[in-house]
Amino acid sequence: MLSAMPVNSPPHVAPGRWSALAGLATGLFFTMAPWFTAAALLPQLRELWTLTDVASAWLTLAVQLGFVLGAVLSAALNLADRVTPQRLILAGGILAAASNLGLLFASGLLSATLLRALTGAALALVYPSALKAMSAWFVTGRGVALGVMVGGLTLGSALPHLINGFGGANWRVVIVTTSVLAALGGLIAARVGEGPYQFPTATFQPAQAWRILSGRGMRLATLGYLGHMWELYAMWAWFAVFFSQVLSGQADSAHHEAAFATFAVIGIGALGCALGGVLGDRWGRTRLVILALGCSGGCALVLAGLLLWGASPTVILVVSLVWGFWIIADSAQFSAITSEISDSAYVGTALTAQLGLGYTLTAVSIALVPILVRVSGWPATFAVLALGPVVGILAIRLLSRLPEAARIVSGRG
Repeated sequence: MLSAMPVNSPPHVAPGRWSALAGLATGLFFTMAPWFTAAALLPQLRELWTLTDVASAWLTLAVQLGFVLGAVLSAALNLADRVTPQRLILAGGILAAASNLGLLFASGLLSATLLRALTGAALALVYPSALKAMSAWFVTGRGVALGVMVGGLTLGSALPHLINGFGGANWRVVIVTTSVLAALGGLIAARVGEGPYQFPTATFQPAQAWRILSGRGMRLATLGYLGHMWELYAMWAWFAVFFSQVLSGQADSAHHEAAFATFAVIGIGALGCALGGVLGDRWGRTRLVILALGCSGGCALVLAGLLLWGASPTVILVVSLVWGFWIIADSAQFSAITSEISDSAYVGTALTAQLGLGYTLTAVSIALVPILVRVSGWPATFAVLALGPVVGILAIRLLSRLPEAARIVSGRG
């Protein structure tokens, strides 16, 4: 059951694995571009459709909830283990592009929310499939490879903010550009061949997703992942709004500066993913995860203190960049842990189920942020987000003591 090792391949390094990784990571980077389109365009869309704070939150939440629905259906149908990953990525990329492009014709909140949910459901076909496709190319060095993959996802998620910074009020440019990139990403990933370390073919077992998560090792790994996700997407979704408020009244270009700052804070996480992959393979995955959770939660608390002390925007941005670096550095290692301790025939289902639970929780934390800000302000909000890493650290410490975790603790991956 343990460790998704190749079934019919010798234990040597697969030729062409780096070019395959480059293709898959590039595909994931482009395909994930529509994820934060609405969050990046929130000021323009609020004005266009006269949205309230609650309505604005729903535009951001819709993608998360759509992803959850797509992940649940995919996991129940074992799609990621019964259909070639590259085909799922292509289908998801094209569907995400079409639904994202539909925002150009949306008449208001209801139609836009439905389109954003469909975009999220489409991306549920992309993310876990891309991780599984990459895992078929790597056994040794899988942590680094997954780090590169999640780095691509991170940059793709940040991309709408960069385009928005250059595009200004022309919100249609952002939508068209991210839609084209999503379709292009699916085509790029589809051209990558299947790796030599193929996982066993799965049979259709709808209950398998639950069985996978019922083992103690997977339960702890998933709890740690939930702690990580509690903080991650709430920060990514609302940082642009937060930093716009920090800059408010200081310059006419505050909107553009906040967009570029948000791209930098999210995008720097790609470097964190790369370092996380290297350290995860060398130190052991659980040790790296605990380090990253401690650093990201610590940065959230430091920011809370800086806001209370009235720190300058420059200081706040510097700490936020450190936060953005560490907040995603452990993400790929959770996927690596899952791929190594779950049933090898259902790695895709395990990844999809775990991601589905994680994104369910992100919907809660994203919805909670504007409520907490309105009631208690940003310092208290950041302190609440720091609770996620605390729970995650406790879960991963327990996981590291289990016999089945010996390989991921030792760093021999």
